[in-house]
Amino acid sequence: MLPEVGAPLEITDIELAAPGPHQVEVRVAASGVCHSDLSMQNGGIPYPLPAVLGHEGAGVVEAVGSAVTRVQPGDHVVLSWIPPCRTCATCLGGQPVLCERGLVDALSAPYATWEGKPLLAGVGTATFAERTLVLERSVVPIDSSLPLEVAALVGCAVTTGVGAVINTARVPPGSTVAVVGCGGVGLSVVQGAVLAGAASVVAVDRVRDKLTLATGMGATDAVDASQGDAVDAVRELTGGRGVDFAFEVVGSPPTIKQAFEMTRRGGTTTLVGAGRPDEHVTFTAMELFVDAKAILGCVYGSADPERDFPRLLELHRAGRLHLDRLISRRIGLDDVNDAFRAMEAGEVARSVIVFDRS
Repeated sequence: MLPEVGAPLEITDIELAAPGPHQVEVRVAASGVCHSDLSMQNGGIPYPLPAVLGHEGAGVVEAVGSAVTRVQPGDHVVLSWIPPCRTCATCLGGQPVLCERGLVDALSAPYATWEGKPLLAGVGTATFAERTLVLERSVVPIDSSLPLEVAALVGCAVTTGVGAVINTARVPPGSTVAVVGCGGVGLSVVQGAVLAGAASVVAVDRVRDKLTLATGMGATDAVDASQGDAVDAVRELTGGRGVDFAFEVVGSPPTIKQAFEMTRRGGTTTLVGAGRPDEHVTFTAMELFVDAKAILGCVYGSADPERDFPRLLELHRAGRLHLDRLISRRIGLDDVNDAFRAMEAGEVARSVIVFDRS
């Protein structure tokens, strides 16, 4: 539980509310530790506190509300931090990831109390806990034969990264791709580009071990951004032209500009990283006009959780996506603050809190 911005997470007992008519209680089996959790802890992403963090999880349904019809106790599920309502204008317009009501509904439903005071569920899911309470539409049933610690990654990193390639940028076969930032989401972008049939995939990072992971997942080239100008290196690899598609997976103004400059004229830069609300990126009016590049924002891989979660897991089962390779460390809940430290230090692609190995 995070009591205030900048404080370490505390291991404490909370009291879950009883499931309301449209709620589901889930025993969390595994939760990935995402950079967005760190950003909420350090204030980079503003969020009302106190709250239980965690939004990348999978588990087993323990109890359901009286009106729940999609799942029943014993079902294995992946949690979605954007629960589409399926009735608002954006949902009906084919963009459920931009649902106008989803997160508001999730945070409006009773969740838990701590020391007698109301407690919020982080991003509506609160997976850094042994049990959580979510809306029915926040759970996606999956095949019970799939390892839950692998399935958990589909709750954020994999869906965001692969979806950025397949759903947002729609990279066609034969394209050239650069991926700036090779943490858990960036490595998922690399795998998505390989899956899409990209002719070359250039991984860019400042940590050598992450570049090694990226090449192991199909990147054709690796650029160590700590050893020189990454833009020049990517352009050299593409005959001076730049890539057809660049993906920025850091959320920092300097790397956003780098990704834009790596993109060829007429190409597409997709912004995947979650940046701070008080940081700005500047482009000249001339370069935006003359280079005719597209800049795309990407939330949650432009995904539809009910459609995409199962198909991503089936691609893993078929050996087309290697989700298990994203897991650098399996840890206990007591290790979550060290997982934040390891993430900041660039030591891991993903730490996964494992509550239950069933």
